[in-house]
Amino acid sequence: MLENVQEKNSAVALTVLGPVPVQELGVVLIHESLLSVYPGAQYAPEIKLDKSEIFEILKRKLTEFRRNGGKTIVDSSGMFHGRDVELYRTLSRTTGVHIIASTGLGPESLLGGYFVTPQKNPPTPWSAEQFSGLFTKEVTEGIVIPRVERSSSAGIVTSTASKAGITEVEKGLFRGAALTALSTGVPVSVQFGSEAVSELELILGEGISPDRVIIGGLDRIEAQENRTIYEIAERGAYVALDHVGWASTDGYINDADRARLVADLVAEGHVERILISTNAVGVAKGHEAKELAFDYLLSSFVPKLRQAGVTNEQIRVLLEENPQRVLTVDPAAREKITGWNFEWDKLYHPVTY
Repeated sequence: MLENVQEKNSAVALTVLGPVPVQELGVVLIHESLLSVYPGAQYAPEIKLDKSEIFEILKRKLTEFRRNGGKTIVDSSGMFHGRDVELYRTLSRTTGVHIIASTGLGPESLLGGYFVTPQKNPPTPWSAEQFSGLFTKEVTEGIVIPRVERSSSAGIVTSTASKAGITEVEKGLFRGAALTALSTGVPVSVQFGSEAVSELELILGEGISPDRVIIGGLDRIEAQENRTIYEIAERGAYVALDHVGWASTDGYINDADRARLVADLVAEGHVERILISTNAVGVAKGHEAKELAFDYLLSSFVPKLRQAGVTNEQIRVLLEENPQRVLTVDPAAREKITGWNFEWDKLYHPVTY
């Protein structure tokens, strides 16, 4: 029993302000976007990117999230969608909300030209190992701020497959994400393309344990119709219903059906494998984003879960225990990093609010 307590007390997740004991994460939204900038929009003269204005908008939204009981947001935008770590650090200090940044790329259609252009002779696509090297350094050395420095560290590695079907480049991204998770101890989270089960198998083929993998987008209509979510949960991966507040007009089931689906998954014994989030965007530039507040899940969806028969204790597991568990950095991988002469303890410093 004492060993279990010590293990829990030493478990940490990587936030933009450094490692935080997972029990301090509280209620977690596992798949959100604070600032989403469509690649290239930052160069368009008609797009206004006023950092002070963006800060004030996000500060207000995060403060409201915190007021409603939320404590941690995972920004799943990856590398090329407006990620601004210094902004996130300031927001975290100001609002008291823990922010976990992500590394990763995808889908292929949104990759920068360099990453889809062969860099070897003879020409070959980027390999999973190359993508893994790129992602791994963002965990072990810090997130890249182009031409400036590295700052903070990614606490999760993400990717997205094309809904028409995963491409060869995206297969490399998924495998690279899995290799990164294996070597650094952070979890891997992907939005499935068209075949969630086979895409999970692709990831597991790199040797990663299923309980370090999140398969997102499973509240899409087609995923419910073919019961994909049950098969994923039975294989031991986390299933993410991460579009709470979205409906059939967006290609997703509505909240009433989503709440019933959660209740059914709980009844079938999968309560410890369910994650729920909204995929809300705090500020969008260069593209349309659904109008959802970060506190929507707590203020609007949690009551629907109760109506569907999910207990308060089960809701606590969904919103706190499950995300805290999956965001914990695997101690075995940390030891592996130390084996590469990486001075983990000198880079990371505990943060308290």
